[in-house]
Order: sequence, then structure tokens, then C-alpha cells
Amino acid sequence: TSLLREILNNSYQLSSVPLQLLFYVNGIYYIFYFLATLAMIVYKSQVFSYPDDFLGPDLALLFIMAILEVLRLYLGSNGNLTEEEAPLGLSLVITVGSVILSVYFLVWQTYVLKADVIINAVLLFTYGLESVLKVIAIAAFVS
Repeated sequence: TSLLREILNNSYQLSSVPLQLLFYVNGIYYIFYFLATLAMIVYKSQVFSYPDDFLGPDLALLFIMAILEVLRLYLGSNGNLTEEEAPLGLSLVITVGSVILSVYFLVWQTYVLKADVIINAVLLFTYGLESVLKVIAIAAFVS
């Protein structure tokens, strides 16, 4: 019984289940976000007089954002599951870049449609919620 008691006392799970669930939901949502944003850029380039000088950079930023998102979700999920603060912290830093790119697509891209506003608002909300949960998880891992 003392061995069982010792195992039970030392087997606290510090990884965050809500955070892990949010990583999963964000991964699914980002696939939708990427495809919708790509489709809207193509649509805007056909319907509006989209300056050629801006089409390439908008597409490049979308693909850079996708690479960052894969890296961010991988590091965050891995850090949470292994209860290591370094990958989770790095994921938090990458989130800042993702937020900046999301704000670009929300405010500064060549043409901003109502659909752009909606999908970026949802993405920014999930980034904010995820960031709060990451900070809480990192605090739990460090203590």
C-alpha cells in the first residue's frame, strides 16, 4: 500500500486537457481558415482590380502563416503533452507572429471582405484563449 500511495502522490498530470483540445480545434479551424483565405484571394484577384504587386506578397504571407501555424501547433501540443515549458514557450512566441499575420489579413491586405473580418476575428479569439491557457500551463510546469 505504501508503494501505491507513493505512485498516486507522484503521478500528477500537469498537462492541460483544455489546451490540448484547443490545439486540435485550432488545427482543424486553421485548415478552414487557410482554404477560405486562399479562395478569397483568388476571388478578389478575379473580381476586383487586384494590383499584381500585392497578389504575390498576400499569397506568400498566407503560406508563411501556414508554416508558422504547423510549427506553433506542433511545439505547443508537444510541449503540453511532455509537460515541458520550452516548446510551449516557443509556441507562445510564434503565436505573436501568427497574430501579426492575422491582423494583416484583417486590416492591411489589399481588399478586406466581411468574411475576412469574421474568420480573422475567430482566429484571433482562439489565439488569445490559447495564449492564456499556455501561460497557465507553463506556470504549472515551472512550479
